[in-house]
Amino acid sequence: MIHKTLIFSAATLLSTSLAVAATSPPKISDESVTSGNVVIDGTTISYHAVAGTLLVHGNKYDDSNQILLKRGINIDNPKEEDKNPPVTSMFFTAYFKDGAPSNKRPITFLYNGGPGSASIWLHMGTFGPIRVNTPGDQHLPAAPYALQNNQQSLLDVSDIVFIDAPGTGFSRIAGKNAAKEFLGVDGDATAFTHFIAQFLAKYNRYNSPKYLMGESYGTLRSALVVNLLAQDESIDFNGVILLSQILNYTNNNDTPQLNPGIDDPYILSLPTYAATAWYHHTLPHEHTDLKAFLKEVENFSTHDYALALLQGADLSETKKQGIANKIHEYTGLSADYILKSNIRVNSGQFEQQLQSKTGLTTGRLDTRYSSPALDPLSKEAEYDPQSNSISSAYVSLFNEYVRNTLKYGNNDTYRLSNPDTSWDFNHTQYGLSSQSASLANVMNDLAMAMKTNPNLHVFLNSGYYDLATPYYEGVYEMKHLPIPDSLQKNIQYAQYTSGHMVYVDPNALQQLHDNVATFIRQTDNLH
Repeated sequence: MIHKTLIFSAATLLSTSLAVAATSPPKISDESVTSGNVVIDGTTISYHAVAGTLLVHGNKYDDSNQILLKRGINIDNPKEEDKNPPVTSMFFTAYFKDGAPSNKRPITFLYNGGPGSASIWLHMGTFGPIRVNTPGDQHLPAAPYALQNNQQSLLDVSDIVFIDAPGTGFSRIAGKNAAKEFLGVDGDATAFTHFIAQFLAKYNRYNSPKYLMGESYGTLRSALVVNLLAQDESIDFNGVILLSQILNYTNNNDTPQLNPGIDDPYILSLPTYAATAWYHHTLPHEHTDLKAFLKEVENFSTHDYALALLQGADLSETKKQGIANKIHEYTGLSADYILKSNIRVNSGQFEQQLQSKTGLTTGRLDTRYSSPALDPLSKEAEYDPQSNSISSAYVSLFNEYVRNTLKYGNNDTYRLSNPDTSWDFNHTQYGLSSQSASLANVMNDLAMAMKTNPNLHVFLNSGYYDLATPYYEGVYEMKHLPIPDSLQKNIQYAQYTSGHMVYVDPNALQQLHDNVATFIRQTDNLH
């Protein structure tokens, strides 16, 4: 079974089954420039695309050609490893609208999560000029696949830059002990911060309205990067767009049993269990209005259920039975099973049990998807039906598109995920050097960014059918940011009848585009 704690995108779910090419050295700022057109809402937009790489050094090093500088290096007598410091090339694809003045044109940086995932999913699924068509909730047929014009491209309101994390896509890491420099919460965020600062300089975009958009672990990265850009580079951003959020790994519901005494994951996942049971018609009673039903479940989760869990062993058997009966009404799972789980059912159990009577496993990234269970007797789900259903189309079409249309990477392998699966989840909070934790929590970092730039706006987007990062978890985190109440008005929310990859649903993608476009127009200071 794939270890799920580190996995928050379809790419990493595939990492064990894909061949990885031998490590090749970073490329020195190479690029390919092509042109194209996209039709959005009946209007044809001409653009030029730049596919290329920028070289980025680690936390201790300067990104100039001189390389040596920053923290802890004796420039007069450098160590051998400092003479050849760790470096990564970071692959990007940028789309610039033709004829738009750069200082009056917003620019949005986008990336997936993982951690250790390439950004193929956002690139081919959300706001690029072309996209993969993924209608419905069924496994797509095998190749050939077809790309289509993306009427939901964000090029109507912003230039867009898709970035691949170090070691993923066409990005490559080199240098002694280089993986340790980049494959961790803080090293990864530093690399993205340096990349964005370099990009703004190279393409003269310092004075553009600027936005970050991260998905999944990319939301955690965004909280760090927007703060690092402000504090270390003196670059304020207009907004941060968060898609399928997790800022505090303690809230993750994949393996909460490994962190006993922390019951928040069970509380925050229950509304998604309910939405999923509603979708698959496994509830004991019919509910016609999904949103009204979920409001009821949210209220139960944060009141009666939370209070019951808080009591631990002091909870009476009568009250425990009552809680189990209520969870049965909201999920369709049997009260007996819920009691055997001590009224604490993790996401893997739910995915395995919900449709067990019909021999189906329920999806994780998108619980609307179902496929035959690998082992009907397993305690938890052993794979994700949604990932298996769409990944072949994304991989096939991106590899064809990047080589044939963008004219890049013909002699290299595009890595969906980093071949080095180790990841350092320790995080030292900015300005709180003594505060470090093995389960990353970056809520303080986003709070600091918002407090030091009170004009920063945040937009949280979530899918009702996402069990990787449940929608109510994101709401809970935002409501618990250590910021003044006056700054809560800077946070906007949107939920969609879709999953973790909200955009795989065409209707949800249109809503996502319209919401994000409105958010940018409201915050770009140009209107």
